[in-house]
Amino acid sequence: MSQQASPRGTFLKVADSVKELIQRDPEMTELPSLSEVMREHGVSRGVAIRAYGVLRQEGLAEPVPGERWRVIRSGSQVDRRPLHERIADVIMADGLQAGEAFPSASSLVERFGVSRPTVTKALEKLEAAGVLAGGGQGKVRTVRAMPTREERS
Repeated sequence: MSQQASPRGTFLKVADSVKELIQRDPEMTELPSLSEVMREHGVSRGVAIRAYGVLRQEGLAEPVPGERWRVIRSGSQVDRRPLHERIADVIMADGLQAGEAFPSASSLVERFGVSRPTVTKALEKLEAAGVLAGGGQGKVRTVRAMPTREERS
């Protein structure tokens, strides 16, 4: 990007560039990180955030806590529930019973495509709700109780 002032607004040009990426790649599910956009376009974090705000207003993307911004495509279904609710569903999906070992944080990171700290927070919520027990450094987390509707909904 040119360092000169743009009559249209640099953030709008960046938004247009990212829109082109979305249109060219129908398999794209996540936007580039803000750092990648900043580096590629030579802009500040504020400009990158404003550009992503434009994509949000236009219904092309949405922020996901603990993850990259997600591309929204018409006709596609995406589970937008909080991560702890989606992780609680693992108990039913994997047919786990009380007392059985729960998947490791590493396997959940891979399964849900989120960061480890995000998985850790979700697991802590499930432990506080009494659904999971144990955990911690080197300990196997187990299912304590079947999730209620609040944890699974």
